[in-house]
Amino acid sequence: MSDSSILPPARLHPEAELARDALSTPVLARAARLARWAGPETRVDAGGVLVEEQLPAAAAELGLTGEDAAADASEAWRVAVDAGLVDVVDEEEGTVAAADVLGVLTGGSPQDVLGVWLTALETVIGDASVPDLEGLVDAIAGGEGSGELDLDALEWNPEAEAEFLDGVLGNLYLLTVGGEGAAGEMVPLPALAASVIVPGDMAEPTNDVLEQVSDAMMRLDEQFRMLEPVGLIEYRPVDEALMADADEEPAAPVDDTDVSRYGMVRLTPLGLYGLRARLLEAGFEAPALGDLADKGADALLDGTAVFPPAAAHAETEQWLGRRDPLEAARELLAAARGTDQGAPLRRLRCQQALSLVGVSAEPALREVLDDPELGGLARVWLAEHGAADVPAPSEDLIFWLTIDTVAAQLAAEGNSEELRALVEGLARQHGGFFDTAWRVDHPATADVLEAMGRLHPDKKIAKEARKAAFKARSQHGG
Repeated sequence: MSDSSILPPARLHPEAELARDALSTPVLARAARLARWAGPETRVDAGGVLVEEQLPAAAAELGLTGEDAAADASEAWRVAVDAGLVDVVDEEEGTVAAADVLGVLTGGSPQDVLGVWLTALETVIGDASVPDLEGLVDAIAGGEGSGELDLDALEWNPEAEAEFLDGVLGNLYLLTVGGEGAAGEMVPLPALAASVIVPGDMAEPTNDVLEQVSDAMMRLDEQFRMLEPVGLIEYRPVDEALMADADEEPAAPVDDTDVSRYGMVRLTPLGLYGLRARLLEAGFEAPALGDLADKGADALLDGTAVFPPAAAHAETEQWLGRRDPLEAARELLAAARGTDQGAPLRRLRCQQALSLVGVSAEPALREVLDDPELGGLARVWLAEHGAADVPAPSEDLIFWLTIDTVAAQLAAEGNSEELRALVEGLARQHGGFFDTAWRVDHPATADVLEAMGRLHPDKKIAKEARKAAFKARSQHGG
């Protein structure tokens, strides 16, 4: 996924709702509580880390118990510092105080609250890319007393690890925004791991690749357990019975066909917001539904050209909801004109948008009946809405509209099964179709005929289409 990619639009929840979700996440709630707890006697080291002697009190403040209590309290404190909830007053003395930012969590705008949460998210994602501390200690010990971190002994590449996690989260984002519903389905952990490990052109994964997928699953299981408390994901961990030694008897019968035992994950609405913010920061085009509602019809038709059908429908409904139906129809029709490469798809999106407009738009459609580019779609709309006195189209208009429609479908779907069926139907219903089609004065005529020759399963008809494409190119000097 390059940073020039245009991603499907995200269906974001209202910022006020997301801010409430952010405040209720364990990570931010703990960080805020420690920021309020900090006082004149609180001490930190040179890096702003809470001194070890005060970790028990911090853990007690958070109600944490057990062997991980001190580590969890230290993490919460670090999030508080990174998120700006605590200020270091005197570095030499190691004194701190609650920062003004802390007041944002109770009196700030939803956007301000989400800004603090995004900072906390970056800290947690950064932590998730780091191996366990025991491994780090062992690696330092392997440095033969130098005190330097032996990354080779740890077999840890910080950049590669961060890139791996970013890739996984990016794919999870794509699976979420590419779906038809408002919320993503739970994704099996093996499928998510395979999406960044298995090459796209590999029909059957090799044993080596499968082993890499298995290793990646174990890493992700640990990382996702860390990411869930910050509200990024909902996670159902890998069944611990799967990680037991082979010679150990399972505590209860297990179902090897139950994919959920291998881990299941999905983005939360807050997580969708957070990953979109990170993608935008990284230079991706990551639209959200409603982004085009205040823009012109040209922006709507061009923008929704790359959207999945359900997203294009939802975006268009929002756009129409802010306009008078008749004026909206006129604006859409004006934006649909053109002879550039993207024009056929704009007209298709225009036709789909007009299908959502009621009969009050009829005058706008009648105004373009004589327009060579819009007259065909106007007749279709009027007929579908039961309008009277709709003039019959000329043969030239029928063929022009056919070429335009196929060109739009090619741009929208490529060589899809639906387009293949359309091509077969055209050749079957219109005897001598190609004898006339090559003469159509449309910029995409030759490309459409070439595509028909490529898509039609009948070799004889495909050959006729290719000949017609050659004639069309010759006619236009191509």
